[in-house]
Amino acid sequence: MKTNHSIMYSSRHHNTSEVTAKYIFLISGIVAIFAVCSITFYMFLKGAPALPVVGPMDLLFGTVWQPTAQVPSYGIFYVILTSIIGTGFAILLGVPIGLLTAVFLTEISAKHLTMIIQPAVELLAAIPSVIYGLLGMMVLNPTIYKLEKLIFAGKTGHQYTGGANLLSAIIVLAIMILPTVINMSVSALKAVPQSYRNASYAMGATKIQTIFQVTIPAAKSGIMTGIVLGIGRALGEAMAINMVAGGSVNFPLPFNSVRFLTTQLVSEMSYAEGTHRQVLFTVGLVLFVFIMVINLILMAISKRGENNEK
Repeated sequence: MKTNHSIMYSSRHHNTSEVTAKYIFLISGIVAIFAVCSITFYMFLKGAPALPVVGPMDLLFGTVWQPTAQVPSYGIFYVILTSIIGTGFAILLGVPIGLLTAVFLTEISAKHLTMIIQPAVELLAAIPSVIYGLLGMMVLNPTIYKLEKLIFAGKTGHQYTGGANLLSAIIVLAIMILPTVINMSVSALKAVPQSYRNASYAMGATKIQTIFQVTIPAAKSGIMTGIVLGIGRALGEAMAINMVAGGSVNFPLPFNSVRFLTTQLVSEMSYAEGTHRQVLFTVGLVLFVFIMVINLILMAISKRGENNEK
């Protein structure tokens, strides 16, 4: 039997651990908030000064980017449009593939097959971005170039890109977001209680009906988190896209050489100076705001869905 002294010591030790953990969590939360606020403040501090110089309308809706011309022009409308369209189509291509792969791994695949595929998916997440870009440049671009020549054979006026265009960028982005979407979806699907599936089977539903009408809706919150992280990965990618997209500021058509917001920064920040450098910080600010707005919208949609379920 424990003595009163040992019980009191154990109680004090327990309380000390609780208080210590509480302050560790508090400090971690404060650091996270401080980091977000610092990044936000810095981006506005560095990106805002160029707006009155260039003009917000000329910057955001101008279509000509010639920062080194005798009369400089800093229009990034095509760049913004490219980021929206490229990311959008990459999500439309990557999310269904990623979700169906997650469904296969959790609901259909045999255990020994899952043990082979799951590490392969995780390995995709560990591959550096520059490797994706290198493979895209050496393998994907020549293939897209053959398709480009086949489509535009005999047509005048088309400027061939050698396969370095928007279509290549979309395919590379779709592949790069797959590990994020798959891993988050797998975790969400595994968290769905087996009783949900059993109840569906008891009602006479087939396995496929149960997957798409019960399991996936129940895991919707985790799947949405994976989609949000995938969008962030797609919007924030620079190196791989810089290697496969061509790097020219054009209207975002599939076979046009294009430039994303991220590649705009990567391509010119090393030599930019003066107003040109300030505008590049403004481009970074636009990208930052763009990502924040998309995350807030998706979070609002997710919360609205959870409220409707309640």
